Amino acid sequence: MSGGIDSTVSAMLLQEQGYEVVGVTFRTYDSMKDSCLAKEKGCCTIDSIMEAKRNAERMGFEHHIVDFREPFRRCVIQNFIDEYMAGRTPNPCVVCNSTIKWGEMLRLANEMGCDYIATGHYARIAEKDGHWFLRTAADSKKDQTYFLWMLDEEQLKRTIFPLGNLTKEQVREIARAHGYEQLAVKKESQEICFIPDDDYRAFLRANVPDYKERVRAGEYVDAQGRVLGTHEGYANYTIGQRKGLGIALGHPAYITHIDAEHNRITLGTNDDMYATELRYRPTAQRSYCETVLQRSGLTGAAGLTAKVRYRSQAVPVKKLDEGRLEFASPVWGITPGQSVVLYQDYLVVGGGIII
Repeated sequence: MSGGIDSTVSAMLLQEQGYEVVGVTFRTYDSMKDSCLAKEKGCCTIDSIMEAKRNAERMGFEHHIVDFREPFRRCVIQNFIDEYMAGRTPNPCVVCNSTIKWGEMLRLANEMGCDYIATGHYARIAEKDGHWFLRTAADSKKDQTYFLWMLDEEQLKRTIFPLGNLTKEQVREIARAHGYEQLAVKKESQEICFIPDDDYRAFLRANVPDYKERVRAGEYVDAQGRVLGTHEGYANYTIGQRKGLGIALGHPAYITHIDAEHNRITLGTNDDMYATELRYRPTAQRSYCETVLQRSGLTGAAGLTAKVRYRSQAVPVKKLDEGRLEFASPVWGITPGQSVVLYQDYLVVGGGIII
């Protein structure tokens, strides 16, 4: 429970369906700010933790606050730092979901004798031929399967998504009907939970001991390698970035490539942001995704679509080899460090980290 509307309404629905509910909110990060004095935004602040506890007490079920700061630092924050320092753009929510929200939480559920875990994610689970798949939410605008693709089949078997068949407005109406008007109008946080001010550059400067030595001024170049100007250090930028480049070329410029080894950033036009193929790498948590394509009887890329970012449209896949994917049409802004997620109709059937 984050203290927000989605997890709170999920608990309401589970109670109404007859489940015995135990609420859990976990601490993952202590901000450099004083959380008790500053009104921070995010799902893991002191305010949100205590709001989750109050909501659980109001609904009449037990609630626990658990300390996951060490595994979160080790698995999520360190990955975030390592990826940026390698010139890639990470997606910490994908890592957190598999290692913390499911990995650590299922271990806790076992200790507490709980059969399932439930979250406020907008997603569904489908069973097909004796296997469990992640299925997109009924509300396509809120579907969060892009962030959940690393969950394995054993994790899915023990998961309930109470909001999977609902729209956001329906969830707000349920909150209002139960007397939680303040949740229905509460603004949702969009920031990374451990960077409440949304300044990842300041976070890296504060958490990488040799940041100034590793991230120095370097060259902007064009696709032919011609020097165009100077940037402030490769880790301060991401693929597709257009604003804040500190250079004027007489036309809109976009970052098309980041070379961390040589501290060099390539600039191009919007047209240069399109590509038809990518390479991806498997992860340690991919045992489910590595076998699911064979299980589903797919041959080649028949019927597959893929997304390269949360808000992008799924694009038909033309060819799929081990570690390489070719799209049927050009895709904008393929970004190393982000996820590519494979779909067959409404089912998630694979994924990988873009390299």
